Amino acid sequence: MGEKEQHSIGAWRFFRALLRAGWERAGQKGTFGIPSGHFPVGLVVRLVLVLWILGALRPPRVLVVIGPPQRVHTTNPLVGVHTRLTDEVEEWKIQRTLQMVREMGAPWIVEFFPWAYIEPRPGQWDWTHSDMVIRHARAQGLTVIARLGFVPEWARPKDTTFNHIDPEFYDEFAAFVAAFLSHYRGEVNHVIIWNEPNLSLEWGYRPVDPAAYTAMLRIVYRAAHAANPDVVVLAGALAPTLEPPGSPAGLNDLDYLEGMYAAGAAPYFDALAVHAYGTHFPPEAEPAPDVINFRRTELLRAIMEAHGDGHKPVYITEGGWNDHPRWTRAVRPAQRITYTIGAYEWARQHWPWCRAVAFWAFRYPAPLRNFQDYSTFVTEDFRPKPIYLAVQEYTGNP
Repeated sequence: MGEKEQHSIGAWRFFRALLRAGWERAGQKGTFGIPSGHFPVGLVVRLVLVLWILGALRPPRVLVVIGPPQRVHTTNPLVGVHTRLTDEVEEWKIQRTLQMVREMGAPWIVEFFPWAYIEPRPGQWDWTHSDMVIRHARAQGLTVIARLGFVPEWARPKDTTFNHIDPEFYDEFAAFVAAFLSHYRGEVNHVIIWNEPNLSLEWGYRPVDPAAYTAMLRIVYRAAHAANPDVVVLAGALAPTLEPPGSPAGLNDLDYLEGMYAAGAAPYFDALAVHAYGTHFPPEAEPAPDVINFRRTELLRAIMEAHGDGHKPVYITEGGWNDHPRWTRAVRPAQRITYTIGAYEWARQHWPWCRAVAFWAFRYPAPLRNFQDYSTFVTEDFRPKPIYLAVQEYTGNP
């Protein structure tokens, strides 16, 4: 039986119940505040008809069919995007987003899977939304890099933010990471541990602490590999910033990475996640410690090599350019296209240690009404921007 037929029967039963109640009471004085013999049957009929019509006009639920497995066709296997499906609630929109990623020629996606969403209470798991995302990503032939973080209320002190975690809850976070990898064994083999811990905002509005992050990383790494020996644990995901030591806002990413190595982080990550924003510089601009640009990645790579980690790969998990007309760190739309394609190509030609370049951000579920809307490749209603079409042509998918 269809949804509309069920609704019609329900409305008719409601109508009959009203009539029965009305006629049974029609002889009682004051029924519904109306003298006996004056029950307003016509009014009830009209009300029920209005309710039935409104219900019948509801759009039918969209039927989502996974379809046969797809494969990404691309001229550059490093091309990726950072999707933002965390708060996308409609399955057809998740599917369409990931279809468009594949059609653009991007084999890699980075997606956020919040701990607080999946384990809202200790030991109570809700995989519904994450299952949906992983199911559709795999159907489109995409490789998922899962960013993990976002602390539930039960795992942090009262009146703290979702980026606050104390050492006594490192084990609980490690257990979540292990549960995630066990649940998606054979489907997700890349995880990012935390996001931009070198910013106070992302460390619970506390002074940043590379030693504390390393202590957490040590516990999580062991649990992750116990759950899935094939997993690639990505550390860092550091924000490119020039903040000096002691700054309340954070710490320079180069200094923070040095601090991680000083704290003994080397054995506890398999690859480094890097955020490579170009600001207003072209992708080929020379790197320098006092400049934030795309090739700042090479300075982080040099630190890895200096500490004997040259065998580990780098994954760009955020980055790119913004073309807002009035933001001081933005570029023009045509420049953004040229710089983005140039960056994908630079990594392919010059960075043999780089595995993926996943730029921010493919699409938002709803417009943010600020400069961030000008970092996307596709609008919230799935209209491809010129940058999408240009990357699609670059990857051989016109």
